[in-house]
This record gives sequence, structure tokens and C-alpha cells, in this order.
Amino acid sequence: MSLAETLRWPFFNDGHRDFAERLNSWAADHLHTLPHDDVDEACRARVKALGEAGFLTPTVPAEYGGMYPQFDVRTLCLAREILGFHDGLADFAFAMQGLGTGSITLYGSPDLKRRYLPKVGKGQAIAAFALSEPEAGSDVAAMAMTAVPDGNTHVRLDGRKTWISNGGIADHYVVFARTGEAPGARGLSAFMVDADAPGLSIEERIEVIAPHPLATLKFDNVRIPVTNRLGAPGEGFKVAMATLDIFRSTVGAAALGFARRALHEMTERAATRKLFGAPLGDLQLTQGALADSITDVDTSALLVYRSAWTKDNGAARVTSEAAMAKMHATEAAQRVIDRAVQLFGGQGVTKGVKVEELYREIRALRIYEGATEVQKVVIAREALKTHAAAKAANM
Repeated sequence: MSLAETLRWPFFNDGHRDFAERLNSWAADHLHTLPHDDVDEACRARVKALGEAGFLTPTVPAEYGGMYPQFDVRTLCLAREILGFHDGLADFAFAMQGLGTGSITLYGSPDLKRRYLPKVGKGQAIAAFALSEPEAGSDVAAMAMTAVPDGNTHVRLDGRKTWISNGGIADHYVVFARTGEAPGARGLSAFMVDADAPGLSIEERIEVIAPHPLATLKFDNVRIPVTNRLGAPGEGFKVAMATLDIFRSTVGAAALGFARRALHEMTERAATRKLFGAPLGDLQLTQGALADSITDVDTSALLVYRSAWTKDNGAARVTSEAAMAKMHATEAAQRVIDRAVQLFGGQGVTKGVKVEELYREIRALRIYEGATEVQKVVIAREALKTHAAAKAANM
């Protein structure tokens, strides 16, 4: 099942098909010409190129130079799938422009939207989303960073954020901190912080197996206007979850792009590689690996675009649908890519071979924006909540 075949499904309209065709053609022609060696330079170049070509417009509303009046999750997913197929760092660059400003689109004041969104949509500013801490990843309620009032007009931020994508190259961050309106997750707030704010520093750059800009940020008495808050006091958890509710499906879409590319490479290898005097694809075990991979790709596509379609058609939340899409697509992509590496033999673990790159790219997707184990908890809790509500309604 190719993307072209998937686009015939009733989840999509002609606008989606046109966008996908244009982006796929542009990506094939341009992404391989961009820098690759220095990760910061490579990421900046991809943001700039995507912006200049007009392909960052789905990440911001039309009022601020975007493509649609509000987020179209199917377009976001198509962009991530296509970019993931061609170039993992391009997918990362696109994704962070959306995730790093999604909270502004959803909860920012008109002034914050005017200040930040147009540049993001044009690729003239790089965005980041600073939620995780050394002791608060999946457990957001354990957040320790504080935002303390400084008079009536400012707050001061103190603490650390870690595993922050685009850390070190971002122009601004959406930052979550404890403001204490209530215990746990109900006492958090979200703020916009410019990268050059006095007291904000890059404490450490973090290197991972699929290189991208990643850092630990230190906030030492960082003073920002209270007007930089997103949403009301104590709504930080709501802001974070609403943002992730939109972008979690797109993580599944990126995994789908990686899986499609691995399946493409695997099929070409099976058709052309000779083994024992015949094509590798003549072996039944090879055919079994291909059949399992084709099914994994197709089921992932169904879950990802079902979730995106549901959100685009007015669902207030797609918590369970997005969690299933993210969980299944990332786990399935890991299986597909592993099979591809196996079929390539020694070449499959050789640097510079596409399936080796994909093997490194996919691993983090099973962790970030909620690890697979967390998604299972989310899915089960949503089912139990629905069951309890139905039971109460029948009493």
C-alpha cells in the first residue's frame, strides 16, 4: 500500500491530495541538497527551506499566514509522513514548528500570536516546547520548575528542562512551570520565553543515536511579563494536553513515513538481490516478512488517519484515538524497519545505508510524546471511563 493508494481513502479531500503531491515532489528534489553534517546547521537549513517553499503554513492559522483557519491534523500528518519517508531531520524540523507553537495557536493572546506565529510559518524563527524535566517526563504532575510572581506584571522562572528538542537553536520556548494554584497537575501554567531572556542558558547539549538538536535548559531567575502566559493561571496541564492531543497523531504519521520507506527499500532488495541463484523475494520467509510489513504499514495508516479525521471533524478530544495511532504506528514501524535491516544483512547495519539510518530514527519515537507504556495506560483508562459513564447512564 503506497501513500498514493492511501490518499484514495475517504479520510481525504482534493486539497489534501494536492498538498501531498506538491510536498512529495519538492522533498524528492530538494531535501538531498541541504546540509547534513552539522546537526544545528542542517536543522536551521530545513526550517528555512520548508518555510520559503510554503510548507510550514499548516503549522499556523490562516490569520497569521497559515494554510487553514485552524489546525488540519490530516495535513500535519501527511506532511510528517512524507518528510519522514524522505528525511528524518526534515520531519523533525516541521514537527517542532508545529508543536513549539501549537500552544500559542490554541491559548495565546492576540498579541502573542502576532509576535510569534508569522515568523514560524515562514521559517524565520525556530520554535520549541519545554515540558520535560529531569524528574518529570511522562509524569507531568511531578514538575518542579517554578514561576513565582514578581509584582503584578511579571513572574520569575527557576528550574531545569531537559530532553528539549531544538534546545540550543530555538528562538523561543513554550515553557511549563509550577504556579501553585492547586496540587499536582492543576497547579501548572504555560509561558512564552524568548531564547535570549536573561538567566536562560543551555546547560548541556544532549547527543542521541539519531542526531537532532536536543538540550537541557537552565532557568535562573528568568523574569518575563505575565502577559506571556498561555491560557489562565493553573491551566498549564490543560494547555499541554490539548497541544499533544493534536500532535500525538503526527508522531504516528512520522513513524508511518519511516515504515513506508523501509518497506520500499525492503521490496527493492527482495526483487533485485540474488540468493542461491534466484531473487531473494522467491523465498517464502522473505515473502512472509514482506506480508507482515505491508500489513503493519496499512494498519498504521488506518489508525493515524482515523485519528486525524476524527479531530478534523469536530471531536473535542481524540485522546484514545491518538494514543492508539501513536502506539501502534511507532511499534509497527520498529518491526518493519528491523525486518528491513535483517533482509539487508551486513549492509543493514552499515552507516550510510538508508535502513540503518531508519533503525536509529525510529527508536526515539516509541518514547517521546508519551512512551508506548504510557499510551497503553491512556487507552485503558479512556475505555474504563467510557464504561463507567455508560453504566451510570443506564442506572
